Amino acid sequence: MATQERIGTRRLVVGAHYGSRDFLIQRMTAIIMAVYTLILLIGAVFTSSLDFNGWRHLFTFHFIGIPLGQLLATLAFLSLAWHAWIGVRDIWMDYAKPTGVRLLLEVLTVLWLAGSVIFFAKILWSL
Repeated sequence: MATQERIGTRRLVVGAHYGSRDFLIQRMTAIIMAVYTLILLIGAVFTSSLDFNGWRHLFTFHFIGIPLGQLLATLAFLSLAWHAWIGVRDIWMDYAKPTGVRLLLEVLTVLWLAGSVIFFAKILWSL
């Protein structure tokens, strides 16, 4: 069995090297979701009635003609999907050792997340 050795200052580089970038992305998406949650809670507190029209208004309010409620909800949901993808992908990379199984799980995860985003957009933007 051949062993790999380091020659000079060259080092053996392996792995995907997602660490720092994914760490920052997960923190940014978490901040986006936290801010959106606060906005949603403040909106719910100041809504006079939480019937269907009150809930609908939380997600469809406009500001200067821009559908700000829908844009913020879409941004928050996309952040949730990206955040979930990074976390679940790391779980599959750590614990699903056979490459074929890991690839299958990652593809199923992407399909589920993409389907969720499409379903969310269909519902939210049809209000």
